[in-house]
Amino acid sequence: MRWSRLIGWLSLLLLSALCWVLYSLWGPAVSLYEKKYFYVSRSTTTDSIARQLQQEGFLSSDYWFSLVSKQLQLQKVKAGRYQIKPGTSIIQLVRMFRNGQQSFVKLSIVKHRTLQELAGKIGSRTDTQTDSATLLSFLSNNDSLRSYGVDTNTVLCIVMPFTYSIGWAETPAQLLQRMHARYLQYWNTERSNKAAAKGLTPQQVSILASIVEEETNRQDDRYKIASTYLNRLRLGMKLQADPTVKYVTRNFSLNRIFYGHLGLSSPYNTYQNKGLPPGPICTPSIESIEAVLDAPDTDYLFFVASWKFDGSSVFSSSYAEHQRYVKLFHAAQERRSKTP
Repeated sequence: MRWSRLIGWLSLLLLSALCWVLYSLWGPAVSLYEKKYFYVSRSTTTDSIARQLQQEGFLSSDYWFSLVSKQLQLQKVKAGRYQIKPGTSIIQLVRMFRNGQQSFVKLSIVKHRTLQELAGKIGSRTDTQTDSATLLSFLSNNDSLRSYGVDTNTVLCIVMPFTYSIGWAETPAQLLQRMHARYLQYWNTERSNKAAAKGLTPQQVSILASIVEEETNRQDDRYKIASTYLNRLRLGMKLQADPTVKYVTRNFSLNRIFYGHLGLSSPYNTYQNKGLPPGPICTPSIESIEAVLDAPDTDYLFFVASWKFDGSSVFSSSYAEHQRYVKLFHAAQERRSKTP
């Protein structure tokens, strides 16, 4: 009787210990009120991660995490951003780190005019491995860019206006590879054939689209502006695009181009040089790229802002006609300046 009672108590203790162990492994171990991100700046050992989890308040003790990590052979934790939810168990934590289940960062590319601007945008969203200075150094090195088929002038061609899911600790090479893959996906056979029909490569389309992008916000005018510039390229005329001159000044708040600006020496100044500039003057929108690919056949060679000041442009095929529209614009501009 006494032995059976003792065995009963021992069984109960063993069962309680087993339940405690199972609860410690599978029960809620993370005592958070809401989900938080856990950042691993560089690949590191499990011992370091265990201490970091405790120090940052995710775990009250690093004992069970260290024990399970060894049993599941978690030796290194990949750098990145990990989302940890309240009630996450030790087993779930270890498996998440072992499988590298990161929470990716959303990076939306809009209009960026310089590599410095782009590097600053990406650097603000990622780890120190891809801070602005590191990324700018990568983007400014032709040796780094050669495998992507671009150089420091044309690299913005492959930075297309999409939303990318990127790893918080990705290297500059990994980031650019991700963008290059989307670029190749966009430039399918159909679009490449459209570009070839216009006498352009995909990169040249992006360069011309960047000028169109800076000329107007009106989509209907973008097609006509693209057609005008394509006609000029075909005839060997200088593009004489004001946005390229603004790009040379690096004063992107400049509202008006003066004659003094036109003489600035730069391969990007299309008043001084024939053909396209060596690279895009911004990251163009998909709408501007499509405006170039689907530009209508016209005989336009000139355009000027409308004297109605409604944001539209007026197009013409002769210089004499163009000058009449220019005079109308300047006269209307003068009247506006005199109106209180």
